[in-house]
Amino acid sequence: MPREIITIQAGQCGNNIGAQFWQQLCVEHGISRDGNLEDFASDPSVSIGDRKDVFFYQSDDTRYIPRAILVDLEPRVVNAIQTGPYKNIYNPENFFVGEQGSGAGNNWAAGYSAGERVQEEIFDMIDREADGSDSLEGFMLLHSIAGGTGSGLGSYLLERMNDRFPKKIIQTYSVFPDTNTGGDVVVNPYNSLLALRRLTQNADSVVVLDNGALSRIASERLRVQEPSFQQTNQLVSTVMSASTTTLRYPATCTTTSSASSPPSSRRRAATS
Repeated sequence: MPREIITIQAGQCGNNIGAQFWQQLCVEHGISRDGNLEDFASDPSVSIGDRKDVFFYQSDDTRYIPRAILVDLEPRVVNAIQTGPYKNIYNPENFFVGEQGSGAGNNWAAGYSAGERVQEEIFDMIDREADGSDSLEGFMLLHSIAGGTGSGLGSYLLERMNDRFPKKIIQTYSVFPDTNTGGDVVVNPYNSLLALRRLTQNADSVVVLDNGALSRIASERLRVQEPSFQQTNQLVSTVMSASTTTLRYPATCTTTSSASSPPSSRRRAATS
């Protein structure tokens, strides 16, 4: 029986990473850009042990659709996904963009306050996905801790998910700012500090993605001169794909997304 994972992508960074992640999973599972299986993936001898249902579900027309909810307070990145090459794989009802479309202005408090205003719409999507799961394992949150939406709105969603789904695993892939460059936003350290507190209180597992380390790996190990955000996002998607392999191909190793922990005392683990 599949143990489904619902992925929540918050903010520009979270949605950019999420877009690369779903492209990676589609390639690995033989899912085309329109959600249909490629010919080779339809062969039963090839698909043995392939549990696509952990991250995808099948629609009425048998297309595979990501269990993903895309959230942002400004439309640029979400619009790019909706018009991009993989636009047809997503559930169009699982996109949320703030009505004003002005974002959170790199301000944690603005993102958190926006979460209070829009929570009902977002949790309608989350509840619908949870209700459609046979045996929900938990959630993955993709976000940055430095931006306004990823840190502020992401913090609010973490708190509410912890309250509403106390027995479900919550894992985050959290992008940390490059401390060597200092960034171009003076409030980044404050956003990060406020988001870190919510991560330690509400997440069972935090995968730390250091922007500086990612850039160094791309340039020193992969020989990419001046790596772009897209290239570092591809690196992140590879890490995410590798870390979820045993969930999607359980024959390789029996595991769940995290060790079981008492719901009253959330397990706090960080990896990088």
